[in-house]
Amino acid sequence: MVEKAKLSELQIVQNPSLGSYLIWQYGLAFQEEESHRSSFLLAFLVLPLVLHKPTADLIVSTRKSSGLALFAAKLGSQYEDLIAVQHRALLLRDLSLRSIGIAASAGLVTIDYHGGFIRSNSPPKKPPILPERIRAMPAAAQKLGSWFSRMSVHQIASTLRVQF
Repeated sequence: MVEKAKLSELQIVQNPSLGSYLIWQYGLAFQEEESHRSSFLLAFLVLPLVLHKPTADLIVSTRKSSGLALFAAKLGSQYEDLIAVQHRALLLRDLSLRSIGIAASAGLVTIDYHGGFIRSNSPPKKPPILPERIRAMPAAAQKLGSWFSRMSVHQIASTLRVQF
């Protein structure tokens, strides 16, 4: 009898399929707010912010209308937490890239290679049913999309203390 391999919580959360869904949700919110495409670079910030539970909880608890600056101020109340975003972005860049690849292959996003943009495509008629433990993640990704759409890449990088 073959025993099914059990996945760790880390493997469940940090997988490229979930990442592709979150990046797609981010893009939909970005486009809804400004109706233009997101910089490809910004897609690499979604997973480091949303997959880190304390940071995701902070995103969810910050009002959409408050914007990225207030979120960063809350995160920066412990300066190490704000600086950790850059570190997590570097650690998760492979996962982010694989997630973008899966999203593109599945038709969730379209990549403009010449312009350096990513665009989320129309949502399916029936959204997936998500397990309870990850239900807040798409909302956090959407909030990031809304916040990022109001600022330039340079402003976002400066606010979150990240480098591309």
